[in-house]
Amino acid sequence: MLASVFTTLLLSTLATAHVILTYPGWRGNNLIENDTFPFGMQWMYPCGGMGTTRNRTFWPTLGGAIAFQPGWFQGHDKATIYINLGFGTDGPDNGPKNMSFTMVPPFGLLGPSKGPYPGTVCLPQVPLPANTVMNPGDNATIQVVELAQHGAALYSCVDITFAAPGDPRIGHVNETNCFNSTDLGFADIYTITTKEVGASIDATTTRATAIGSSIRAGVMGYVPLVLGVFWLLI
Repeated sequence: MLASVFTTLLLSTLATAHVILTYPGWRGNNLIENDTFPFGMQWMYPCGGMGTTRNRTFWPTLGGAIAFQPGWFQGHDKATIYINLGFGTDGPDNGPKNMSFTMVPPFGLLGPSKGPYPGTVCLPQVPLPANTVMNPGDNATIQVVELAQHGAALYSCVDITFAAPGDPRIGHVNETNCFNSTDLGFADIYTITTKEVGASIDATTTRATAIGSSIRAGVMGYVPLVLGVFWLLI
């Protein structure tokens, strides 16, 4: 039911579609262009122009699923995805002060063409940031960032309250609200070192160091991912 609602919403706004968070929730519909946001709300840091919600979503203290529909613009068949966490409610608009705690390494997203396309991405078990321990009742905000090929970033968020694993208030995850479209591919992100720290300006290397990890196919028995070719982010 929830998936069909978001699909309808996405298709109705396809020309301006950016990112829709389908699980565990979404701050609200920020697929809006008006006089206040002539370029659209989702370009606004940190959460696409949406204020902190009072209707928080329960999410496991040990991490859990995150699903979203990335959407595509004409001419943008590649993007980079970041998923971050911010803690507490002592920042601007009673949201977190800092949204830079990384939950998963950034990864490349590959579309089937340069035309707009509403694919769906599911990460069935996203961990907490490294060296983080959360307790039931703690508040936080999950941020999904889509970095376009031209360098601009799109922001969407969901405000959560942590609950113990198995708490009935945590939304059930299944193939209807968390699945991977077979028309989307994924890629590791690599850094190519061209000048070592402290080296002379003309020193170069060709050593590539991996900093991301690929999304594995068939996780939890859901629709397998179609893995794309490695995409070098320069």
